[in-house]
Amino acid sequence: MSSYSFIYIGGYRVLSNHKIPLKGKSIVFIGFMGVGKTTIGELVANKLNRDFIDTDVEIEKEYQMPITQIFTTLGEEHFRKKEKDFITKLCQEPFLVISLGGGAFLQEEIRNICIDNFIVIYLHLPWDSWKNRIPLIIESRPVLQGKSLGEIEEIFNKRQEVYSKHHFKIECENLSAEEISAEILESLKNIKG
Repeated sequence: MSSYSFIYIGGYRVLSNHKIPLKGKSIVFIGFMGVGKTTIGELVANKLNRDFIDTDVEIEKEYQMPITQIFTTLGEEHFRKKEKDFITKLCQEPFLVISLGGGAFLQEEIRNICIDNFIVIYLHLPWDSWKNRIPLIIESRPVLQGKSLGEIEEIFNKRQEVYSKHHFKIECENLSAEEISAEILESLKNIKG
């Protein structure tokens, strides 16, 4: 019989008698590419006096090449395995704020690791607001390159179901990064443990 017990946040269970107390659990930001996970993650990390990690940036540092080049040179499958290994290592670390790449949460293993070990915050923008960001991000997003607007919208819609597994959802439309981070900090105050 397992010695673990669970508590529920946002309808999903989180290990409660894990080595890390709930208030010390690392926070993970998920959401579609370009939604602001890094910007908001850095703000939240600063306000909580925690270290910030962007998984895409760390993988780029390790390979000394941008993700678009990793995809081209080594393939998406190689990148996804590296991403999973890196996130798995992070689940043992307390007091971090982590931004996941937009596609990381597509892997079921990563979803389960995150839901069980981190506090998962989903940053959401509706399609009509998000699509205005395409010109700003398309060059650095290999998944979007060569796709029509309709194909990008299809990817966006498919991923919404995956992102529905979270502890907190923050609606980002018409809010500044400062306002979003303030709302997140308010949500975190209600966590017991």
